[in-house]
Amino acid sequence: MIDSSAFQGKKAAYFTLGCKLNFAETSTFARMLQEMGVRTVDKGERADICLVNTCSVTEVADHKCRQAIHRMVRNHPGAFVIVTGCYAQLEPERVGDIDGVDLVLGTNEKADLIQYLSEAWGEKAGHPGALHRHHTVRTKEITSFAPSCARGNRTRFFLKVQDGCDYFCTYCTIPFARGFSRSPSIASLVAQARQAVAEGGREIVLTGVNIGDFGAKTGESFVDLVRSLDAVEGISRFRISSLEPDLISDELIDFCASSRAFMPHFHIPLQSGSDTVLRLMHRRYDTALFADKIHRIKALMPDAFIGVDVMVGTRGETPECFEETYRFLSGLDVTQLHVFPYSERPGTAALRIPYVVDEATKKQRSQRLLALSDEKTLAFYQRHIGQEAEVLFEKAERGKAMHGFTRNYIRVELPPAQAREEYDNQLIPVRLTALNHDHTALLCHIND
Repeated sequence: MIDSSAFQGKKAAYFTLGCKLNFAETSTFARMLQEMGVRTVDKGERADICLVNTCSVTEVADHKCRQAIHRMVRNHPGAFVIVTGCYAQLEPERVGDIDGVDLVLGTNEKADLIQYLSEAWGEKAGHPGALHRHHTVRTKEITSFAPSCARGNRTRFFLKVQDGCDYFCTYCTIPFARGFSRSPSIASLVAQARQAVAEGGREIVLTGVNIGDFGAKTGESFVDLVRSLDAVEGISRFRISSLEPDLISDELIDFCASSRAFMPHFHIPLQSGSDTVLRLMHRRYDTALFADKIHRIKALMPDAFIGVDVMVGTRGETPECFEETYRFLSGLDVTQLHVFPYSERPGTAALRIPYVVDEATKKQRSQRLLALSDEKTLAFYQRHIGQEAEVLFEKAERGKAMHGFTRNYIRVELPPAQAREEYDNQLIPVRLTALNHDHTALLCHIND
């Protein structure tokens, strides 16, 4: 039994790096601590507890994690500092050796964060100074699933439907950091969605590491989950955060095209438009399959927003391979490219590939793809000027413009003169009028 009395009135600070899944998990940790009487610090306050949820997708991410931990320790002297997430799983001893860090929890242990914190809290109180404890297990022993359905300070809820990955792409450390694929039951996720409705939720984003793998080991399927969630009354919108192309079934596309609540919005990782590079990466599809999925989505949902992950400068990406990628993406009817320069990760199979791309070339290739992305996004936005749409608005600071998203994920800006507090978390019909000043959103006018 955990005694929460020691935590009554304490204050906590949180910092999250990385993906939407991490943000969802941090929000859940914050809620768990709040239930024990711990409130989130206000700006300028010192925290009694600090939690850093880390990422380790690139070497740059590792560096940012260390910076964030040092900053937390410096800004909140004497606080109990917890570090969890992917970097904590992969480098527990290095993280634990950072001055001021008290507790390091790996992927398997973070589900029991409150238990570990309660056990160590009293010890630190009796022995001032950092405890330098770390708790992690090997990848094959990661079996826990930490449920998460939270929104933090956002309008949208993020529902964790899956964790881990059985795909060992040559460039990636995620299976080592998150463990093998696992997921809860459809019934438990439907219950969490209904709880989000009770808390005023209107939109839920499905998150995970490889969510198309949902139910692979439990006899359920991702399309079964989508059908069940679509029937949850009170949720107006569901979005799918990221889905591997080889796991997007025609049945799923067909259902989303006619569903009540699943939006015409897809995020699909490509990584490379060169079949040669895809084979070197050990991806489980080729460009023909990817293009086929895009064409089917667009045939059924012409206004669908499609975001695509692309990695540049991987080992083996010759100039010819990059040009193949550029040509492939140029001719593809997608909306936005999320471009990531390749980063060497210790222990990955990619290090055995002999052809290395220098940093200057990576930067140049990234810039070309980002420019292509801007062209595609701008054209997509311009096609919708003059149309009517329904926007889920998010709270804005007084005197500032409000922002929100259409069904197909166009970012919309409502000028301060029209913004109203009562629009927060409401679906409002608008007319899309023009691009805003920096072309990051469409201005709108509230329909009478």
